[in-house]
Formats: sequence, structure tokens, C-alpha cells
Amino acid sequence: MKNEKVAHILDRIADFMEMNDDVFRMKAYRKAAHTVETLSDDIVVMTEENRLQELPGVGKAIASKIKEIVETGSLEYFENLKKEYPVDFDAMIEVEGLGPKTIKLLYDERGVENLDDLERHAKRHHVRRVKGMGDKKEKKILENIELARKNSGRKLLGHIMPLAEAIKHQIEVLKVVESVEIAGSIRRRKESVGDIDLLVISENSQEVMDYFVSLPIVDEIVAKGPLKSTVVLKEGLDCDLRVFERDIFGAAMMYFTGSREMNIELRKIAISQNMKLSEWGLFKGDEIIAGKTEEDVFQSLGLQYIPPEMRENRGEIEAARGGKIPELIGYYAIKGDLQVHTTWSDGKNTIKEMVHQAQKLGYEYLAITDHLGTLRTAEGMNESDILKQIQEIDSINDEMKDFTLLKGLEADIDSEGNLNISETILDKVDVVVASVHSDLRQDFFEMTNRMIKAMENPYVNIISHPTGRKIQEHREYDLNLDKIMENASDTGTILEINSHPNRLDLRDIYIKKAIDMGCKLVINSDAHSLSEMKNMQLGIATARRGWARKEDMVNTFDLKKLTKILGN
Repeated sequence: MKNEKVAHILDRIADFMEMNDDVFRMKAYRKAAHTVETLSDDIVVMTEENRLQELPGVGKAIASKIKEIVETGSLEYFENLKKEYPVDFDAMIEVEGLGPKTIKLLYDERGVENLDDLERHAKRHHVRRVKGMGDKKEKKILENIELARKNSGRKLLGHIMPLAEAIKHQIEVLKVVESVEIAGSIRRRKESVGDIDLLVISENSQEVMDYFVSLPIVDEIVAKGPLKSTVVLKEGLDCDLRVFERDIFGAAMMYFTGSREMNIELRKIAISQNMKLSEWGLFKGDEIIAGKTEEDVFQSLGLQYIPPEMRENRGEIEAARGGKIPELIGYYAIKGDLQVHTTWSDGKNTIKEMVHQAQKLGYEYLAITDHLGTLRTAEGMNESDILKQIQEIDSINDEMKDFTLLKGLEADIDSEGNLNISETILDKVDVVVASVHSDLRQDFFEMTNRMIKAMENPYVNIISHPTGRKIQEHREYDLNLDKIMENASDTGTILEINSHPNRLDLRDIYIKKAIDMGCKLVINSDAHSLSEMKNMQLGIATARRGWARKEDMVNTFDLKKLTKILGN
């Protein structure tokens, strides 16, 4: 998590540079922030070993600032920048449509310092009077303030899971601890989480609590009791720890995993059977019926076991009544990743390095899908580069046994639905991933037709991040998703579940719908580094939240079956 904090501060400094039109330093800090954010090594260790300047984009000046953050937890230079523009930048930047320059403009022209100021001025139609804004932008800002507030205080699952796991492992070392489990929205694998919930089995709760509140990662003790303690972590997140006896731990896990909506329905079912359900167990009168395991509680209620990822009160209880809970895709069912990027475009690692990582993950195949040069948001290849890369892939394949590299590319879908690549090249690759990266705000009909035209291209195998959302950054495209899914089913185009922590796109509810409509799906990491390949677990979790089975994902198939689906 120290990596994330350092990257966040560097990124915010880049924002201040952008506000002041210092393009050179803005790019330098932005590059350094990206380097640290995607770094697989611990930034603390690299600081201690004096290796910071080995990192791409990190020179002497930025290295000294990183060192100050690591050693003190803050940066004087950053604090001084914040005094120059005393705005709630972290909150304001979360409003889609507000970039650093717009935030500066609103501060200079209207004195807007926070979301409340922004909302007040927008409702009074003061924002539209600011140069370059207008009534449409003002209306959109009002809509997006609501979304920003909804996400306030919540962190991305992919960023918080490692922190929760680290705390869990620290508590597990205590001899008085029999078991530690993560509950709450993290256990349900929600895309964003508001806090961390930990449940412990122990006969010495006092020692557990004393140890928990003294952890170095704790910033503030909110409450400390014999069975529950709450702290604020240095990352700004609340963490609750509760201690239960072994015989009721299952009931406690069920209750504190949630969701709240499902818990309410389960309590109603218990009441209808003259029982009472709480975190202390399932009771009939004063007699405890079940509580040691979740399976016992579900069975005693007459229900099939419901996996945590499905517990959102979206029909899973009805399915459990009828014994129709699907066997969800397993976390190690994936046989290959069909979208990764290398140093041929904007990736950080070579093809061979990505291959070695794929083999470590137990994969049988890997598709190299580097960006093309016309993509605005990434350094990319030209057609000559693609031909050279194909030769490299062929050469690597000749050296390997029991593993196959697939030749691929990620093509940009232009505003008309065309691909930015010739058919001559498309004929030479195994996997064509197509995606939208520009003109993101086309209207409903334009975006829908654009996507459909791309899917009707016989060369396109996969539509990447189909709805275009970035969690806590911007909304989905305005498009007819029913028509997109219908067309995907008709054309055999595979829809992607993109595993990047800030995408997870398709999202869970759309995954279930796509499966019901007969679409083929794939879970890809969209990795640009070795560490990002492990994000596949987030995509699998999202697929499980969408009730997906192993057979719903094409990259759970062996290579022979996959290549047949791809048309090779």
C-alpha cells in the first residue's frame, strides 16, 4: 500500500503542474506515478537499497521526494502546492468532466473549493457562465457530483484486498488465534469497498485486541473492546475486528459477509420457520440449531449453499430454494490470458518475461495483443513492427514445449466502427481484440452502431472493456447493451471481462445478462506488467458475482477448442 500512496502523491503533483501549464514537469511526475503504481517491487525496499533512480522516469529530484514520502509519510513540497490552491482536490477530481485546469478555473473564477461549493454554484447556474463551460457541461457536472459522492470514501477492491490479506496474515501469527477470515464486501468481491471486516476465532480476545490496535499500520484507535475493536488505518480506511467462539463462527461469517439485503431476506425465512437468525446463530426458541459453519445454517434454512460473491439478493435465494445455484468458475480455472501488452507498445516487460509469468500462473497459452500506433492513449506499433513481432513470437514458440504464444493485437475502433489496421495484417494474427479509446461521449445511437459495426467485422474476435467504464472515474458509454449482446451472440464475438481493478468491465450484472443471452465471454488481465497479470483473480471474482460457470469463459478451454472458437 505504500506504493499506492507514493503514486497518489506524485499523480497529484502532476495535476498541480497541469494546473500551472508546466507540461514538462507534469509529464515527468505522471510517468513516475505510473511507474510506482505498477511496480511489482516494494517501494520501501527500493528506497532502503538506494535503487529508486533505476526506475523509468525517476530521476534525482523525484527520487528524493519519494524517499521523503517513504521515510516521513508526507512531502513538504506537496503540502506547499496544496496551500497555493486550497481546494478539496481528491474529491473534485473524482467528478467526471473536471480536470486540473477546470478545477483551477472554477477556483479562480468562482472560488469553488469543494463539492458543496461546486453543487451550489451549478444549481444557481453560475458554472455555465464560466468561460468554456455552458449549460450542458453544468448539467453533466451536477449529475456527476452525485456519482462522486456515492463513491466517496470507497476504495477499489484490487487496491484493498492486498492490505486486508496482509493484516489477516499479521494476526494469524498469534498463538492464541485459531482462525482469521476476511468478511464484508471484500469477501463478496464488490468492485469497491468502504472498510475492512475481520473475524477471529480465539479464546483470548484481550490479547488479540491488544495486538490488533498496536499494529504499525494503525493510525487511530476509534474503539477497543473485549469482542470488537475499530481502528482507522494509515490508508484512511476503517478496519473492524471481531472475536467469536468456534461454535458460532459460521453464523458470524454469514452475517458480517452480508449483503445487508440478503441478510434481511434470510431472517425473514428463519422467522417463517419459527426460528431466529443473527450473528450468534440460528435458534429455535433458546436452542441453537446451527452456527458452526455457513453450510449448516443454509441447510437448516432449507437452502443450497450460496457462494459469498452471489450474496446480493438478486435472485440467489430463490435459486438456492430450488437447488439451482450454479457451480461457479473456480479461481484457478483459467488456461490462458488473451490480452496482455509488452515493450512493443506501452507494456513494461518483454514477450519472454510475460511468457515466464504466464507459465508461473499455470497457463497453457498467452496472446500478445499490443496496441497499434494510431491509438491516442498508448504508444503503439506500426504494421512493420507487427510483422517483426510475429517473427519473434514464432521464434519463441519454436523454443517452447507445452506452451503456446498466440499472435494478437489490440485495434482501436474509430468513431465510425472501423479498425485502424489493414486486412493484410489481420490475416496474419490469431487474436484480434477491438476496443474504443476515443470519442467516448458519442450519443446512444452512434455508440451502439459503432460497436455493432466492429462486431460485424469478421476479423474481430474480442470486444475489450465493452461498456468503457472506469470505476470512480467515468461512467459507461451511452449505448444499447441489449443490442450489443444480441449482436455478440449472433456473430460469435467474444465479450471481455477486463480484470483491471478500475475497470472490471463487463460488470457483474451484465455478465449474468450476457450469459442468459448466449454470449461467449473471456476473462483477460489487460496486463501491462508482470504484476498486473495477477489481476486475473479480480476478473474471475467479477465473473463469479455474475453467476458465471467455467464453461461460460472461452479461456478455460484447451488450446485446440479455443483456436476453433477463434476461427484459426
